[in-house]
Amino acid sequence: VVSANAAWVPPFGTGATLYVRPFMIGTGNTVGVKPSPTYEFRIMVTPVGAYYSNGVAPVALTVSPYDRAAPHGTGNIKAGLNYAMSLYPTTWAHEQGFADSMYLDSGSRTYVEESSGANFLFVDKEGTLVIPQSYTDSILPSITRRSLATVAKDMLGMKVVERPVRFDELDQFVECGMCGTAAVISPVGKVVDGQKEIVFGAGMEAVGPVMSKLRNTLTSIQSGEIEAPEADWICKIC
Repeated sequence: VVSANAAWVPPFGTGATLYVRPFMIGTGNTVGVKPSPTYEFRIMVTPVGAYYSNGVAPVALTVSPYDRAAPHGTGNIKAGLNYAMSLYPTTWAHEQGFADSMYLDSGSRTYVEESSGANFLFVDKEGTLVIPQSYTDSILPSITRRSLATVAKDMLGMKVVERPVRFDELDQFVECGMCGTAAVISPVGKVVDGQKEIVFGAGMEAVGPVMSKLRNTLTSIQSGEIEAPEADWICKIC
């Protein structure tokens, strides 16, 4: 698919990329509430500009009063339903002046789960990369999250821990970031919950050193500037 659309691959060094989105939809001749008897797999590609046109900068989040995923539901798979659940809460967050929402687990509203379309990463005072886990399988184990965990451990020599992260321990972390395909890492300067404000490191003034290093390393691998930690990460196609 990429080879067939090679003319649309943006020039190297522009920060723009060719976004590849595989998806599958039900195509059966039924309107009942049941699985489709047939499906169609498609791959869409489109050129996209640099995610940060003015440079990477920290963003502010609000703790959402809404839920993204039900316990033991579809939160851990890449389903359209999960994004649909975040549309109104994201609009609400933007109206409040925030870049995105931080969702807590819907069962106890105690543990950190995801943002509207990205995983969270934290760095503690000892320099450990802490990746939130879910007791109820409500967090998507994204490829970007897995890639950054490998980069942190195998290339940067960091200790990486995956565990449930309580919201009330966020003030113990010195860095926070959201990771996903488009942004790779979007650094978080602060999280606001009503009258409570949790600031990470330099807050909105500067990107933390670990998030910066993780992002620069993974994007350099993607652009072929440095060698990947595993051979199958990069595939020459045209």
